[in-house]
Amino acid sequence: MTTRTRYFVITSLLVLAVGLGTGLVAFYVGLPVVGGGSSNPSELDYVPRTAAVVAYAEVREIMVSDVRQRIRRVVPIPEDGQRAFKEQTGIDIESDIDHVVASLEPQADGKTAGLVLARGRFNEATIETLMRQHGAEVEEYQGKRVMIRTSPSGTAGETFALSFIEPGLIAIGNPPMVRTAIDLQKTGENVRMNSELMGLLGSIDAGQAWVVGRVDALQSGRSLPAGIAERLPAITWFSVSGQVDSQVSGTVRADTRDEQAANDLRDVVRGFLALAKLQAGSRPEMQAMVQSLELGGTGNSVALSFSIPGEVFDTLPSRQQ
Repeated sequence: MTTRTRYFVITSLLVLAVGLGTGLVAFYVGLPVVGGGSSNPSELDYVPRTAAVVAYAEVREIMVSDVRQRIRRVVPIPEDGQRAFKEQTGIDIESDIDHVVASLEPQADGKTAGLVLARGRFNEATIETLMRQHGAEVEEYQGKRVMIRTSPSGTAGETFALSFIEPGLIAIGNPPMVRTAIDLQKTGENVRMNSELMGLLGSIDAGQAWVVGRVDALQSGRSLPAGIAERLPAITWFSVSGQVDSQVSGTVRADTRDEQAANDLRDVVRGFLALAKLQAGSRPEMQAMVQSLELGGTGNSVALSFSIPGEVFDTLPSRQQ
């Protein structure tokens, strides 16, 4: 299993949380906190000031939600990635992790680097032993033990690091990102000093999962499918917040460079809504979902709220693992 796959095991939980409602956030970012949602988790202390995207999701609540159980019955989710991650690190994503905060930071080469901060119940000795058995080496950095594993191929980008930066809090990413998180304990140069991003975060209704960030970071990191980025109006910032329980509800918001771009985007969304209503046809469960979509926003801000009844997921085409 490659490093990219390991990240995807964790970050796909966030995509599950908010992507169920939109499908517009198909990029790899991170996750969670337990108990009602928070727009100010303490893990932000370890996110770099220069982060372009920050995300959050409540893993445990989402894992036991009625919606997720409905989806698992109809569309079984392959667990190979989770199983391999547990074998190599000793971490069971579903039972050990309470919440995760993740970020993307632009790099000098035009790509993006990710950092995942997971809060939960972890056995440090077991994790270190398993990672050593899979070829990880341990270094001391600023008083913290950093476990670094490089794939046998030695290819660039295949280095994976993990460190306990607080009791019950692990940092996962490439070695430079993990070391930066450790440094922030002393420097305090974290994302809370990023006024633009924190301002956007403060304006959303925090749910079990949210993502805020700059669209250009997704474009530079090639996190948007080819051809989509060029067709979008001039979006500068975006946010998605969602709640997953007996239904999936939330809001997608986009801030554009000017009011004209926002009007163009509203036209695109109106076209999408008209097509969705047409395709819903005489299916009551789909009509309920489509009718919940509500376009809003003023000035250079466009918002689309949604509420998907849990019964909709019972109608998904059944697929065996």
